[in-house]
Amino acid sequence: MLLKIGSIGRRYRHIKRYRQIVSVLLKHGLGDLVTRMGLYKQLGISRGIFRKRKVVASLAPLTRWQRVRMALEELGPSFIKLGQLASTRPDMVPPEACAEFEKLQDTVTAFPVNQVRQIIETELGGTLESLFSQFDETPIASASVSQVHRAVLPDGAVVAVKVQRPGISATVEVDLEIMFHLAELMEKHIRVMEAVDPVGIVREFSRAIKKELNFDIEAGNIERFARNFHSDTTIHIPKVYRRLSTDKVLTMEFVDGIKVSDLNALTDANLDLELIADRGADLIFKQIFEHGFFHADPHPGNILVLPDNVICLLDYGMMGTLVGRNRQYLAELITAIVRRNSKQMTRAILKLSRIETETVENLEADVTDFVEQHLYRPLKDIRMGVLLTQLVQLLHRHNLKLPSVFYLLDKALITADGNGRRLSPEFDIIKHMEPFVREFMSSRFSVRKLSRDLYTTGLDWDSLLRELPADTRNIINKIKHGKVHIEFEHKGLEPMLRTHDSISNRIVYGVVLSSLVIGSSLIVLSGVPPKWHEIPVIGIVGFLVAGAMGFWLLVSILTHRKM
Repeated sequence: MLLKIGSIGRRYRHIKRYRQIVSVLLKHGLGDLVTRMGLYKQLGISRGIFRKRKVVASLAPLTRWQRVRMALEELGPSFIKLGQLASTRPDMVPPEACAEFEKLQDTVTAFPVNQVRQIIETELGGTLESLFSQFDETPIASASVSQVHRAVLPDGAVVAVKVQRPGISATVEVDLEIMFHLAELMEKHIRVMEAVDPVGIVREFSRAIKKELNFDIEAGNIERFARNFHSDTTIHIPKVYRRLSTDKVLTMEFVDGIKVSDLNALTDANLDLELIADRGADLIFKQIFEHGFFHADPHPGNILVLPDNVICLLDYGMMGTLVGRNRQYLAELITAIVRRNSKQMTRAILKLSRIETETVENLEADVTDFVEQHLYRPLKDIRMGVLLTQLVQLLHRHNLKLPSVFYLLDKALITADGNGRRLSPEFDIIKHMEPFVREFMSSRFSVRKLSRDLYTTGLDWDSLLRELPADTRNIINKIKHGKVHIEFEHKGLEPMLRTHDSISNRIVYGVVLSSLVIGSSLIVLSGVPPKWHEIPVIGIVGFLVAGAMGFWLLVSILTHRKM
């Protein structure tokens, strides 16, 4: 839900944070954003406060998006995570911004162990010593939302305890309010930002960060993942200790393995790199096509390899769910890619984007070019990252909006392809994908699936036929009594309305100013006391106020360069 922060109270409650944001933007040479959004005027901040803030000389050679990335890093955890989310949405931000935001690092200084102790004891209702026989004070990982400590339970089980950073919820709440406000100002005042959809990015970020702040959700994700793969011996899912977990503390099995990116360590341990690559690919496609529930952040730091080439995934905070027919449409798209069929690709894209078919001809022409450019080569030579990135850019050119889960899936597939190629030069992700897609497509025509679909369709038709007479009667009665309302939505009128409001305000301002001058003149001529040097004081005050108002109006007009 979009957070409305137009109220003056909220805006000024966070004035210190706003000033910090303005200061950082100016420091990184983004002062034009501050001016064009009207932040000085919106917040009542004097430009003089920032007069000494100059752009750092070393930033001059950098591109605009590099400076934006550095500004996000300086603004802290919430803005870093916003940039990380934006890097996964090439439909919303330009490619060069995505590439830059991918460099954002989510590592921060650890918070003190006495705060860790206080949070654990408050959340779990016992002392640290009674809960754990051993607790390492030095964290094994520290990020913006939480940090992780190694510990040992009284029964000897080694666990990882994930503790939420103190005060992070309140910090994120404030930053979300500010982000929504800034996004609304960008869309309102900076026309080019309408294509970027800053409000949409912040809305998506708000949903993601609120899930990440609730460790109960992550614990549920791990348990669901474990149920899906309970009989699969090629993957290990960490055990969750529910009695030692809350929404702010998550206790799970400590897994000691080798990072999938450490090729030398994997080789020294006599592990099979090619088999690991194959298992990793099979794992991602099982998640997508068999379960419709997948790990959306399988970067090398989140993948460990255990003895016997067993794979272990970490960090289940970001997950994707393919619901409804999206799995079917995705399978159709991949089938079309494998078959190099541009017409089938076009139909699958249109189904995924839920759009009418008036743009089919232009889209099909671009898809045909896309197929000729990428797909007339051996499948093992196709780079999934390049292919999916350019496919998303193609859709963006045609203003096609895909479900947000598609971009999580896009990121997961690109990462899986990169991991596989790093492990094995001959890795072919499409070869691994084909059997899963083929089996999924075949399952659509199984007797069990068809009978279930027929039963569901029959229930829908039964409900429709039962309700149709009453609904028809209701519509006719409304028409007879003149209660039918037709709503019209006007698009593209906002700039004209804003201009109209501005003109009206200036006219009213001018009328008030003229009235003040005329009234002051009449008071001076009438000689109404009290007087100063034989001139009525009220008339003098009126002229001074009118002069100040006139000067302010002139400055405003010149500032906006509109006479």
